[in-house]
Amino acid sequence: MAKRALDVIVSAIGLVLLAPLLASVAVLIRIGSPGPIFFRQERVGQHGRRFRIHKFRTMYDARTEAGRSITVGADPRITQIGAFLRRYKLDELPQLIDVLRGDLSLVGPRPEVPAYVECYSDADRAVVLSVRPGITDRASIEFSNESELLATAKDPHSFYVNEVLPVKLRYYREYVASRSMLGDLRIIRDTFGKVFFARSRATGRGL
Repeated sequence: MAKRALDVIVSAIGLVLLAPLLASVAVLIRIGSPGPIFFRQERVGQHGRRFRIHKFRTMYDARTEAGRSITVGADPRITQIGAFLRRYKLDELPQLIDVLRGDLSLVGPRPEVPAYVECYSDADRAVVLSVRPGITDRASIEFSNESELLATAKDPHSFYVNEVLPVKLRYYREYVASRSMLGDLRIIRDTFGKVFFARSRATGRGL
């Protein structure tokens, strides 16, 4: 109950405070390339219920983006503003809408597309889908460079299913087994640290 209350309060306040930024990003997306501002993709949530997650559109072809399962490396379909949004995870901000609606939590196992949930064992499905999925979690932090990692594989899809997904599932199971309010706050803190401070240092080194 406390977790849901925190989700509602933080997402509502976040949407209000971030409204100028969200509006600015929406304008840049609209100016940068034709197509919708948002893309929605089907994901599997708590108890196997399917829902459509919200993100800012980052590709030229919205239909391609909506249908993608994974993105590999410097995909040529990614727009200039889209690359910036992805670097700092700003394309994820509209998911505060999904938190407010109750489809997501701030912290929880990241929801996968149905095709990858089919790869879960029955035991993993029972555990991981027992809780509301989240915007961020420990696996998201550890695999913040997932796109670059997949770009090194000969077969990104197989690499994801056989190498990446099992590790993510371990993190998901650990989260469900030990979740707490303090643990969620630590994950939120570490997410900001990974995304902004690590990316800023990387950008500085590239100058």
